[in-house]
Amino acid sequence: MRTEERSQVAEPPNQPGASRRRRPRPRDDRRAAWLFLIPAIAGFVIFYGYPTVRGIWYSLTDYNLLNDPAFVGGENYAQLVRDPQFWRSLGITVYYVVINIGSQLLLGLLLAALMHRLTRSMALRAMLLLPWLVPNVTVALLWIWLLDADLGFVNHLLKALGLGTVGFFISPDWAIPTIGLVNTWAYTGYTALLLYAGMLQIPTHLYESAALDGAGELRMFRSVTLPMLRPVLALVLVVSLIGSFQIFDTVAVAAGGAGASSAIRVIYYFIYQQAFQYFHMGYASAAALLLALILGVLTFVQLRLLRASRSDLA
Repeated sequence: MRTEERSQVAEPPNQPGASRRRRPRPRDDRRAAWLFLIPAIAGFVIFYGYPTVRGIWYSLTDYNLLNDPAFVGGENYAQLVRDPQFWRSLGITVYYVVINIGSQLLLGLLLAALMHRLTRSMALRAMLLLPWLVPNVTVALLWIWLLDADLGFVNHLLKALGLGTVGFFISPDWAIPTIGLVNTWAYTGYTALLLYAGMLQIPTHLYESAALDGAGELRMFRSVTLPMLRPVLALVLVVSLIGSFQIFDTVAVAAGGAGASSAIRVIYYFIYQQAFQYFHMGYASAAALLLALILGVLTFVQLRLLRASRSDLA
């Protein structure tokens, strides 16, 4: 009798009511997530969002740091499109970018492939990263001393070979290639390590299968490594493109503080001169925003052409 009463009072465990009571309530982590996101969002708004909005406003004004901004609408942009110095600076920057990215990518791929296929020494990787850790101003001063027309070691070596001296940083023909190769020396190690990290993700059985089919190292690099490395290559190209367009410190040091000559006046130096030498803050803001728009378009085109969102490793 008591057993029957107990069975009538207690619900079987397989009934819906019992399962609902026993199911743990899902924890809401949204409040904790917002607590972690608020500092990052605040930093982004303060250091990126607000300066961007303020820069857009200044680009629509005539502002010289001494008087209040006067709204002029799109006059700065119209003047910028007609300014031959702006387009010349942009052309010099593109010339530098082609030299810097081309040499950096080729050397980085070579070093990464050698490390991947021949040696994985930690000491070698540390040595490759050392130039990247040196400040850009120090790198520029070091190479200015090495390439000096009168006292530089490189020109002494050229004289000893009977080739004559070269004004690497002052010659209109040599200045931009020299700056491009100096920054290639500084950043190739970092680029090589990024590519090397991508190569480590490639399955080894693909190389083993290619070797069994009789493929050599060059064939495996072309048919296995490069296709599998496409997402990492896209990342490296986008980062290198944006970084190369932002070249300033090496040019400023090479100019010697007297103002860069027209042969090495890259777009960042042009913006700097307009803002802090001629005090055309509105005009400089318009040039900076136009440069940001150009970089955005180039980045989008690169990502689409390289199909960076799709990986052959998937």
